[in-house]
Amino acid sequence: MEERELKDILGKNIKFFRSQRHLSQADLAEKAGISITFLSNIERGNNFPLAGTLCSLAKTLEIEVFELFKGNLVPSDSKEVVSQLSKDITEKINIAVTHIFKQYLG
Repeated sequence: MEERELKDILGKNIKFFRSQRHLSQADLAEKAGISITFLSNIERGNNFPLAGTLCSLAKTLEIEVFELFKGNLVPSDSKEVVSQLSKDITEKINIAVTHIFKQYLG
């Protein structure tokens, strides 16, 4: 594996896990003890963090360090992304509607 490919995988995976946990770059950077600029550069594949920073990012994201380097975590097909978003939105709407019905209809 080439260095560039490793940086790209790492960056995409950090962004993937960050998004799954509904964290902004600012939130993750603050919790991991790094700057937003550095995190942004990591996510874009421009920088590679030291081991301590990798551990801090993984701990903040509640994952193991090796998971940051797994390939194919991010769906390459936009249909998969749209499908997952649709499922997430539908689930949240169903929860909200159920809550409203319980609140107003007893």
